[in-house]
Amino acid sequence: MLDFTWKVFSQTGNIDTYLLFKELEKENQEIPGYQEEELAEIDFPIS
Repeated sequence: MLDFTWKVFSQTGNIDTYLLFKELEKENQEIPGYQEEELAEIDFPIS
């Protein structure tokens, strides 16, 4: 989700999209183990 939000922001420059990205980023940092799960999905994508 973060990658998608960042791509939309980088293509449009929309400040609301950037603020959404930062909010999602902050929420993800507050959830213990979330980053490890996200990295595991990158290593072993579910098709």
